[in-house]
Amino acid sequence: MSLNNVEKFKAKMDKGQICIGTCISAPDPCVSELFADTGYDFTWIDTEHNPLSGRDTLGHVMAARGTDLAPLVRVPWNDPVLIKPILEFEPAGIIIPLIRTAADAELAVKACKYPPRGIRGYGPGRGVGFGAINTQDYLKDADSKIMVIVQVEHIDAVNNLDAILDTPDLDAVALGPNDLSGSLGMLGQSENPEVAKHLDSAAKKVRDKGLYLGVATGYSPENVKRWIDKGVQWMSLNGDYANLYLQTKTVVNGAKAVIENIECIYSEQSFKKME
Repeated sequence: MSLNNVEKFKAKMDKGQICIGTCISAPDPCVSELFADTGYDFTWIDTEHNPLSGRDTLGHVMAARGTDLAPLVRVPWNDPVLIKPILEFEPAGIIIPLIRTAADAELAVKACKYPPRGIRGYGPGRGVGFGAINTQDYLKDADSKIMVIVQVEHIDAVNNLDAILDTPDLDAVALGPNDLSGSLGMLGQSENPEVAKHLDSAAKKVRDKGLYLGVATGYSPENVKRWIDKGVQWMSLNGDYANLYLQTKTVVNGAKAVIENIECIYSEQSFKKME
């Protein structure tokens, strides 16, 4: 049984299908279990902007085992010290934020690979089945079992993208439209023509290079189509709390509408009786 479903995640994109996921910021691993049951292809477990502990993150990764869900973890920063323990959880991928140069991308990849390809220290637990798999068998494909995903979310990264994409062993790029707009002095204007121009250029280069192209963005049918038109193969839409809020708001508003309608009917009936 796959620990992280990375094979399913890649296979679906290789067939030309779009993978859909969502962001996780809540600590309860039941959230990942629920998302697997609803049919998401992957989760974006976000330790950059949320106070998820190592135990919380591991719980979400473990909750995906035995499902079709591929757990991706966004680390707080491009730092091998921060990345190393997350690798031992055996997620399907590591997302490294705010890559700006080829040197940044090279460091990110090396942090995720064992020597001689990288600088990852050896100390697997889940990866070797807690001792069931011997070292040499584990090392045969250990480097390929966790995707290395860098975020292009700054104008410096766009300007240096050709060199970034030449980084050996890089698997995927995630576009960051909001932070990119911020680096251009237009924070929150991800659909501004100037921002869109850079996103379109970056998306084309990533696809031409043969890397998997993804994005994290808000959900709307129009937005999904817009990103598919840009060539995106995987997209993280909304997040756990946003989805909870939207569904809760739908239920509350729907129930209140029914109640108000019933109260109106009762009020009219009472008024007629008084007549």
